[in-house]
Amino acid sequence: MAEEEPHAIRIHLDRLLAERGMTLTELSAQVGITVVNLSVLKNERAKAIRFSTLSRICEVLRCQPGDLITYDGSVPPP
Repeated sequence: MAEEEPHAIRIHLDRLLAERGMTLTELSAQVGITVVNLSVLKNERAKAIRFSTLSRICEVLRCQPGDLITYDGSVPPP
């Protein structure tokens, strides 16, 4: 299996969940995607996210996409 390419995108799902006193399981039920898929996103192993999923997460967490996803320019290119 090939090694994953490093990327400079950071996911802040843990912080947003903690700020809202919500668990991944609760978010999963409200967003309508599996805990496993949310865990992949939370642990920065996702290779993509659908805009419909991003929209639903932002709706449930009452946040903007930039609150959930940021770019870390300090990561060197591959």
